[in-house]
Amino acid sequence: KMAAEMLQFHEMGLDDRLLKAVADLGWSQPTLIQEKAIPLALEGKDILARARTGSGKTAAYAIPVIQRILASKQCVREQDVRALVLVPTKELGQQVQIMMRQLTSYCSRDVRVADISGKADVSTQRPILMEKPDVVVGTPSRVLAHLNAQNLVLHSCLEMMVVDEADLLFSFGFEADLKNLLCHLPKIYQSFLMSATFSEEVQALKELLLHNPVILKLQGSQLPDSSQLQQYTIKCEEEDKFLLIYTLLKLQLVRGKTLMFVGAMDRSYRLKLFLEQFGIPACVLNSELPIQSRCHIITQFNQGFYDIIIATDEQSLASSQTTSGKKKKKSKEKGGKAKDKEYGVSRGVDFQSVSNVINFDFPTNVESYIHRVGRTARADNPGTALSFISHTEMDLLSQVEEALSGVISFLFQLEYTENLMQLQRCGDAMRAVTKQAVREARLKEIKQELLNSEKLKTYFEDNPRDLQLLRHDKDLHPAVIKPHLKNIPDYLRVSHMHKSLSVWMLGSKHVL
Repeated sequence: KMAAEMLQFHEMGLDDRLLKAVADLGWSQPTLIQEKAIPLALEGKDILARARTGSGKTAAYAIPVIQRILASKQCVREQDVRALVLVPTKELGQQVQIMMRQLTSYCSRDVRVADISGKADVSTQRPILMEKPDVVVGTPSRVLAHLNAQNLVLHSCLEMMVVDEADLLFSFGFEADLKNLLCHLPKIYQSFLMSATFSEEVQALKELLLHNPVILKLQGSQLPDSSQLQQYTIKCEEEDKFLLIYTLLKLQLVRGKTLMFVGAMDRSYRLKLFLEQFGIPACVLNSELPIQSRCHIITQFNQGFYDIIIATDEQSLASSQTTSGKKKKKSKEKGGKAKDKEYGVSRGVDFQSVSNVINFDFPTNVESYIHRVGRTARADNPGTALSFISHTEMDLLSQVEEALSGVISFLFQLEYTENLMQLQRCGDAMRAVTKQAVREARLKEIKQELLNSEKLKTYFEDNPRDLQLLRHDKDLHPAVIKPHLKNIPDYLRVSHMHKSLSVWMLGSKHVL
């Protein structure tokens, strides 16, 4: 459709206060999912919507939820919880709350939003729920805990329920919680299921929650096309990955905000310590860090405080290990604290203006690849995805290419012999990053972030400006730093790899 033919926000019968908030967010016109879903939702229809990540799904349900609450407030009615938003992760819960608070900035007294997905004790959240906020956001397990504790009563008042990132709920282990939760809901309420994929889990949820829904299948491709998102692979073995990432970053061949995904927690610290040797700052993001710290890292990254996040895609890793009993046997990793099962980075989290996604470790399945790469090229912004691939992962690459109709381009193959001097240089850095150094760094980071987390909960609530002073990309430094490694040697500037990357970079529409 031409923009002129699209239904505009002001033509949807929305409250003026909601329209002002939409204008403040800079949304000149609705996205496709918003244009289709909002009018149907305002008619009271149940909706099952599939649209790719970055398409505006959150606002597609948030706007009609807020509008219906505002309309109901025209009549004199008791204050009650009228909408429930279920999310699979704490990070997404906080982002949904932020989005809804932005949309209610001109009607915050009439529409109150509470996020209960955080790690606070159920008893400490009780006073928030006793005030009966209009919208409650939370994970199924946390909402069920409050229902069982009778802090939350929904059977007589709930009018709308949203399941965001619906295809994740069952894979995150929430199936039993969700089914138990349904017993506490009224017989009639409006439901929205929002998802990036239509998996078997989504079909099961559809049967559980929806009544005669309108099904919206928008944007058939699960990722943007090649004019917006360029996808590349570099064939290199494990021992060359660190050399390659060092070259890309030190020669500034990667520019802009970058998300690097690794498959294990120790590897994220190993990579961070390795980059520190060369004076390259980066943040680590994983399930061991407190939820307040994780959300603050994402917020500061979105605000441009730093350019590189090394994220552990643990859900991808866990899904490949569910057949073994090891996962049940070990609730803690060696040297660390218990993982947070409601952590999620590659899915749902709204990283803003990400220029590049680098799969330092290739994902273990097609869905994980799609949702990692979906962190870039969001809305109408361009983006680039680069994957390091070894000979043992070629079958996985073939599966991804088949699912995406072969849109991934081969960049070049890194030859071991031609990079002897660079390897020696990287070898110096790698020798300093010992297992003991990784363990110490991990413990130091956790202790540091736990302290930061307490500050975030208390002091910074009263001093929001000082929040900007708390950075998460500081050097951990348990490894021996060799000052000469921070300089770029001439032989690296003229290497075959540099020439290959430079030629590609110049010929590419989007610079990494």
